[in-house]
Amino acid sequence: MKTRHILFAAIATVGIIIDQITKIAVDRSMQLFDSIPIIEHFFHFTYVRNKGAAFSFLSDASWRLPFFITVSIFAAVVILIAFRKLRDDQKLAHTSLAMIFSGAIGNLIDRVRLGEVIDFLDVHWYRHHWPAFNVADSLICVGVFLLAIDMVLEEKRVKAEALKQ
Repeated sequence: MKTRHILFAAIATVGIIIDQITKIAVDRSMQLFDSIPIIEHFFHFTYVRNKGAAFSFLSDASWRLPFFITVSIFAAVVILIAFRKLRDDQKLAHTSLAMIFSGAIGNLIDRVRLGEVIDFLDVHWYRHHWPAFNVADSLICVGVFLLAIDMVLEEKRVKAEALKQ
């Protein structure tokens, strides 16, 4: 097994485990809508459940659960296919895809297990709240950001390679 496969599996596994442990801990130790201030007027642990996607998108649609499960599985397969096509030296892309994959699987587990996703990270400025999110959402966002950086670096590498020829 190649090092990049081991790295992908390790990042994805750790991400999924941390995501699920934090969600289980919140579910077992807090009541729905409980909020624990961590940094007053800025960051709380607030237990909510989201039936939709980002910003509760499609949360009231009757077909939302099969749709989100299908999209999550499709996304995971596309990520694995994209990963296989990467070169061995694209370590940042390997890492970012592993993070996105683990986030997608973490939220998929919630949707299959609960029919909704547990969110608890609540960033706000006094009464102005960003929608609550979780570790899986964070992994997806950071992974996408890192993938964007990798794409810019890859474009620069290709241009520099073209100039050499």
